[in-house]
Amino acid sequence: MTDTATRHIEGLRQIASSYDGYLVDLWGTVHNGVAPLPGAPECLAALKAAGKKVCLLSNAPRRVRSVTARLDEMGVPRSSYDHAMSSGEATHLALRDRTDPWHAALGSRCFHLGPPRDNDVREDTGLELVPSVATADFVLATGIDDYADPIEKYEGVLAEAAGRRLPMICANPDLVVIVGEQMSICAGMFAKRYEELGGEVFYHGKPHPSVYRTCLELLDLPPERVLGIGDSLRTDIAGATAAGLDSLLLLDGIHGEEIAAMPGSSLDERLQAMARREGASPTYAAGKMVW
Repeated sequence: MTDTATRHIEGLRQIASSYDGYLVDLWGTVHNGVAPLPGAPECLAALKAAGKKVCLLSNAPRRVRSVTARLDEMGVPRSSYDHAMSSGEATHLALRDRTDPWHAALGSRCFHLGPPRDNDVREDTGLELVPSVATADFVLATGIDDYADPIEKYEGVLAEAAGRRLPMICANPDLVVIVGEQMSICAGMFAKRYEELGGEVFYHGKPHPSVYRTCLELLDLPPERVLGIGDSLRTDIAGATAAGLDSLLLLDGIHGEEIAAMPGSSLDERLQAMARREGASPTYAAGKMVW
């Protein structure tokens, strides 16, 4: 990729008139898994007050009903967004409907590599849940059991599944997420390691194009009128760019410490270096999602 100038802004009010719709990440953008981030709920409300359409797009490995229920608990009102979509919802629909050849060929015996909090992804899909990869047709990877778990804890089951050449569905392509103040690995880390072991993975969620097509249909807007917002170059910015959207990177998210520690005489130089590495350059950058 070639370097492109990223415009630094203080808040969404500076560019709100340029877009009719907003595709907004959740973890690291609206909340940290525990509580809303300062200014984010107010920013969503301001966008709605300005007549904008807002679709939340999360790589949470849970269905939309669980995602919105959690936002309710955090005090983020449903009046502050129009739609919501998640990688978990996309996974559920693919497993339930089996409309494409890859999912149709999976079989019904599922080994769920993930915690009970993610169970709704596989419920009501007709799957038979099996206790080990030894009897499974495929692996459904949703995440780690405990937010402090290292990837090494799962090496044995990943190696065994790869040895059996089981296909894997990754219901959250994120590699890491910030939960409160703690960095935790996500199902994308399982998938990355599984591919290193020779396994086959099908991804649902950002940055993959199908979930963006779904969101643009929900917003009923052309991509050039929609801004994608998030804190990950690899998923939020790369996915938005590939879908034809402008993008806003939030610098205080998962890249915050890395950008601060990188060599370079200016924030622009550090951001450009990271963008080159990830192959994704944001249209705009800001510290947090604020109005």
